[in-house]
Amino acid sequence: MPPDSSHRVAMVVDNGSNPFEMGVATELFGLSRPELGDRPWYSFTLCASGPVTMSHGFFTLSGVPDLSALDDADTVIAPNRPDPLTPPPEPVLAALRRARARGARLVGFCTGAFTLAHAGVLDGRRATTHWRWADEFRALFPRTALVPDVLYVADEDVHTAAGSAAALDLGLHLIRLDHGAEVANAVSRRLVFAAHRDGGQRQFVARPVPPVRDRSLGDVLAWARERLAEPLTVPALAAAAALSPATLHRRFRRELGTTPLAWLTAERVDLARVLIERGETRLDVVARRSGLGSPSNLRAQLRRRTGLSPTDYRKRFGVA
Repeated sequence: MPPDSSHRVAMVVDNGSNPFEMGVATELFGLSRPELGDRPWYSFTLCASGPVTMSHGFFTLSGVPDLSALDDADTVIAPNRPDPLTPPPEPVLAALRRARARGARLVGFCTGAFTLAHAGVLDGRRATTHWRWADEFRALFPRTALVPDVLYVADEDVHTAAGSAAALDLGLHLIRLDHGAEVANAVSRRLVFAAHRDGGQRQFVARPVPPVRDRSLGDVLAWARERLAEPLTVPALAAAAALSPATLHRRFRRELGTTPLAWLTAERVDLARVLIERGETRLDVVARRSGLGSPSNLRAQLRRRTGLSPTDYRKRFGVA
């Protein structure tokens, strides 16, 4: 069942934590959602082991609840580290271990993966962190399988995001898991942020800046979203963008970190999810209207991206 206001999200903040990640969590889980009507939302709190000075000493936080706030939280967000090689205070690590032992969902934004790894909860798991710290992470935590070229990793109920902006990607992923695609899309629209980015970290690794920046792909993406039920091809997309297929492919790789075909498939699956959530039970209709073609392809693509069959997805997110 989707979470209601009893689903508690607690974020640990620590000395030197980046306030951007704190803002991301507050925006995603702490704000009211009038655009969702009367749908129950999360309850959200910050907590800390003591007084906190945020990144570079720009400001301090006072009156923050202590770590006991984690004891009944359903989702716990670990603090990122300004110096990820230095372990957080032991009370923070102990609180994270207790949260994991009782089955809470654990989340690390950016170098928060180091915090989770210092606590031992990433042993034997897959995780990601910021590309600048990938080599140090591998050396320090050889029992964790680092996935370096993705925006976030979900390993059962332990989730890690690659960087500060990727925290938004992971947060929307969690909302999508809890509330479904349509709600996640509504939240992303309020954020003016893509509901799902297929790109990985590799596109952000430092490289020379090209002398001339290409125009955005926004127009052709909007054009394609209006025609997902049609048999769109890469040449058709290229023609709509007034580009050659090869140039379009390069633009997609550079700007979105994915291929035109992979982007189309992801958009079609999102549309299929929305149709199922709104009550459409006929798989042939969902497959045709989303452009996925056949019920068998719909089943395969939905399971690949959500881990659920159409029937299970409908039971979890469909209309009552």
